[in-house]
Amino acid sequence: MSKENTTKLLQILLERNPKTHNKLNKIKRKFARDEKISTMITNAELLQLYQEQITKDEINENPSLRALLKKRAIRTLSGVAPVAVLTKSYPCPGKCAFCPTEAQMPKSYLSNEPAVMRAILTKFDPHKQVSVRLRALQANGHSTDKIELIVMGGTWSCLPKSYQTNYIKRCFDACNRKTAKTLAEAQKLNETAKHRIVGLTLETRPDYITKKEIMRYRELGCTKVEIGIQTTDDKILKLNKRGHGRQEIIKATKLLKDAGFKVAYHMMPNLPGSTPKKDFEVFKELFSNPDFQPDMLKIYPCVVVKGSELYEWWKQGKYRPYSTKQLVNLLLKIKLSIPDHVRIIRLIRDIPKESIEAGNIISNLRQYLKAELVAQKKYCKCIRCREARTNISRAKDAKLFIKKYKTNGGTEYFLQYASKNKRTLYAFLRLKLPEDKNHYISELKNAALIREVHTYGRLVPIAQKTAKAVQHLGFGKKLMQEAEKIAKKQKYDKMAVISGIGVRAYYRKLGYKLQGTYMVKKLKRKNEK
Repeated sequence: MSKENTTKLLQILLERNPKTHNKLNKIKRKFARDEKISTMITNAELLQLYQEQITKDEINENPSLRALLKKRAIRTLSGVAPVAVLTKSYPCPGKCAFCPTEAQMPKSYLSNEPAVMRAILTKFDPHKQVSVRLRALQANGHSTDKIELIVMGGTWSCLPKSYQTNYIKRCFDACNRKTAKTLAEAQKLNETAKHRIVGLTLETRPDYITKKEIMRYRELGCTKVEIGIQTTDDKILKLNKRGHGRQEIIKATKLLKDAGFKVAYHMMPNLPGSTPKKDFEVFKELFSNPDFQPDMLKIYPCVVVKGSELYEWWKQGKYRPYSTKQLVNLLLKIKLSIPDHVRIIRLIRDIPKESIEAGNIISNLRQYLKAELVAQKKYCKCIRCREARTNISRAKDAKLFIKKYKTNGGTEYFLQYASKNKRTLYAFLRLKLPEDKNHYISELKNAALIREVHTYGRLVPIAQKTAKAVQHLGFGKKLMQEAEKIAKKQKYDKMAVISGIGVRAYYRKLGYKLQGTYMVKKLKRKNEK
């Protein structure tokens, strides 16, 4: 599209200042007709020109128009910009029946999945993957100051240690726009970089989580671990050749939470050997049994794809997936049973429909389920369904709620600022008070643990102060103060935060200092100076 036409249309939009996508598209369509343009000018073209003219001071900032032009605005409405990268193919220890194996691909990943296709284009180079993703987010109008780095590729723990270190270092280098000599140097640079990694996610198997592995994760800067659980039923795990059982899941969860990590479970209803009734019982137990209590869930209903042993079972008639009605009813029951301190991250894998031989093919399953709940006048209480996003008009009326629940090895507190009916969530904090205060990690001895602090609403750049944004209403600081009060009352000597590298500066402002890989603050009780 010619720059002349794009400039002309942008000027019209600035003058008319549309407030909705419908009005924006109406203006664009009329402009195309009037100028006899066969193809409408894209939002990306308009946004690129808008940003160029802002940089040159040729136009005044118009936040509402920028927001309308932004592609997939929801990507940064959780307060951070997610950047997902994929490791290259390495042998996997698992022999899972449901898992496909494709040459030159990480175990369980298919070459036509969107995230995998992006990785292939960069030849799985971590620096290029991050750089390309940052440019794409910026081109579509997203702020990239606060990055949640998500490393995918199966069992991270099985990758060579030298590959792990270099991979993470190169991700930091891409965010820093500078090549460091070591990972430690790259992390230090990231504390003040333009693109700060505020959270780092790794995924692995529960049977690979040990104290030694946890220390390794902390050296890398990891703050969240996703573990492939699939189910907690030993018989179903054995039938599907998972290679671990229920006890390994319990042990891994405890070790991770004891070290302050956020824990996400990958769950797979509809596995061979299961039934909708069994699946629902498994999900109910996740939050009634202190041995589990994950913070987040990725729910991936089992599907049949070529290259898996399950595909052969299905062809032989040994496996039949649930009907759409059975699956939808099950997922509706699961969503209604999820407590409000848990976030359902995803509901399906991005496996293209043409690769699915049998099983769920509803690609917008989350939206489908939401519509069903609305029709039933019910709603899901999970964190993702309650995020404030742009709904911040009543944020100053938010109320503090504190929930206490037992977990393996201690007591958890979930502190949240939400609307009075809890339907809109503005910010929350996860606090763990360990039973055993004599921790194997020296900086965590006699320490209460803050495992997560999160403020919702659109991502606000670090240097920008916006009165209308939830991220700058002080919820984080207030939650930290409340958590410290609870820890003092329970006679803990100090508070430790499993901080992302890029958030260390924030905690320093609150009196925390870096000890080992945690941000730590001594808690002064009454009568102490």
